[in-house]
Amino acid sequence: MKMPCMNDWLEIANKFEVSANFPHCVGAVDGKHIRSPIVATTFFNVGAYGKDCDSGVFKDTAFWHNMINNTLNLPGPASLPNTNIALPYVFVGDEAFALHQNFLRPYNSQQLDAEKSVFNYRLTRARRYVECTFGILANKWRIFHRPLNVSLDLAVDVVKACCLLQNFIHKEEGVKGVQESLTHTELEEFLPFDSTEIVPTTANDIRDKYKEYFNSEYGSVPWQNNYC
Repeated sequence: MKMPCMNDWLEIANKFEVSANFPHCVGAVDGKHIRSPIVATTFFNVGAYGKDCDSGVFKDTAFWHNMINNTLNLPGPASLPNTNIALPYVFVGDEAFALHQNFLRPYNSQQLDAEKSVFNYRLTRARRYVECTFGILANKWRIFHRPLNVSLDLAVDVVKACCLLQNFIHKEEGVKGVQESLTHTELEEFLPFDSTEIVPTTANDIRDKYKEYFNSEYGSVPWQNNYC
């Protein structure tokens, strides 16, 4: 399972923009508990165990270290659709994960205003794809419905094999209806902003800029306030 190149990331981002209305998103991250006990993070890292939460496992992965060291081959910051607001490409996860320049998590649920609620909703729409992925994986390979009564080393191999087989089946058979059930209409076309903004550098500033975009006429979707 190769590391994506820059063109691969751009293709992934385009799919998230069309299907989840979340531009510049290059992946969704979550954890799946394998009862061995082993925890597998979504980017195919298997074998961390004895951890209490998804974030602790994620920070032990080579993927996390590549992200914070800027060695994931991610595209550089670019303008959001129909604007001159340049923002980095990002992964999305739930509140268990740490905020980073390339990783967005929801705002604290205890401190939400209307705009933050909209951001959390839009992030959730992108993040749910990984939850669907885990559901599809577990239902396809029923071994995940029970504890793996094997050694830890063999359990790691079982999980890796299932992930690779699932990717192979996905490429051969396609999604078959899952995509349609998660897709809303694409973003409407608007004229771009007149001025170019400086790329924000802190994780909080980046998240705030995404929040502002999702609440603007350029980045909002008609139904978002119905869910906030």
